[in-house]
Amino acid sequence: MPHPVKLVSMATAVPPHVMEQRDVAAAATSAFAGRFSGFGRLAQVFETSGIRRRHAVRPLEWYLGALGWPERNAAYLDGACALFTDAAGKALSAAGLAAAEIDTIVTVSSTGIATPSLEARVAGELGFRPDVERVPVFGLGCAGGVSGLALAARLARSRPGSPVLLVVVELCTLSFRLDQLTKANIVATALFGDGAAACVVRAGQSGIASIAASGQHTWGHTLDIMGWSVDRQGFGVIFDRAIPPFAEAHIAPAIAGILARSGLMLEDIDRFACHPGGAKVIEALERALALGQGTLDHERAVLADYGNMSAPTALFVLERLIAAGLPARTLLTAMGPGFTASCVALQSAA
Repeated sequence: MPHPVKLVSMATAVPPHVMEQRDVAAAATSAFAGRFSGFGRLAQVFETSGIRRRHAVRPLEWYLGALGWPERNAAYLDGACALFTDAAGKALSAAGLAAAEIDTIVTVSSTGIATPSLEARVAGELGFRPDVERVPVFGLGCAGGVSGLALAARLARSRPGSPVLLVVVELCTLSFRLDQLTKANIVATALFGDGAAACVVRAGQSGIASIAASGQHTWGHTLDIMGWSVDRQGFGVIFDRAIPPFAEAHIAPAIAGILARSGLMLEDIDRFACHPGGAKVIEALERALALGQGTLDHERAVLADYGNMSAPTALFVLERLIAAGLPARTLLTAMGPGFTASCVALQSAA
């Protein structure tokens, strides 16, 4: 009988600069209105996004300067290492562990390039052992936090008693582009924030919840729905306007299929914990999963306070659910590039 994998601790971190949505809207108007004829129609997204404020690794005025790939990635390395250290330190402390006791580190990040990867760059400061196993993961986008938790759980299950640290860091604001006069870029400017989340998982000991099952579903011929374009200025966002209706039409059958592989049904889930990609996405998920309007309250609260931070955002929702008291069975889910749905089923320890 395999040992159950437990979520031992959960922590989050954000960078120091707070961007109020009204200030970002004013800056975007100044930067785009005179050059982009469609900006006036698109500007309403700053009000309808459901976001009050976000956190960023640089002050707002920095993003209005002349930035290329070198400047953006330098900010990524600096900010991501700081957030990694902050989130990981909190998760380790909550688990009652020192960094030297961690056997495996899973690092998820898709908003910059770091080689050596982030966990290697902060190893000395945090105190990881020389023989710690490093598993950096790139390219999962918004699904990265959920997929990373699933991967960490599988690694922990393979070595009962061995602690695995998952750290998810995304600096989405570094993709703000003054040179791209597109709807996708304006929407990204209205939605994106920076943040990190970390947790410790371990098989064969007590914890917050058991990680009971996980799975993914990738739809064919959907590569152009979400992702990055890359040029000398940095990453450019790919957002298809069909994301909310696509989610509404397809997410429930995909989740049902993932659950069925573990002998579960949609009706077995007491609380769906979803990545809040935006206000329209949250509404689409409530309709698709036959939830009452307003059910995804923690998702709306996280979106309002932090914006869409990509991969860590679903874990911010999970943190709030843990604080409120997890129900018997929770399904953590997110959608990301691929186009992919990723799920982790959690069984409360209570």
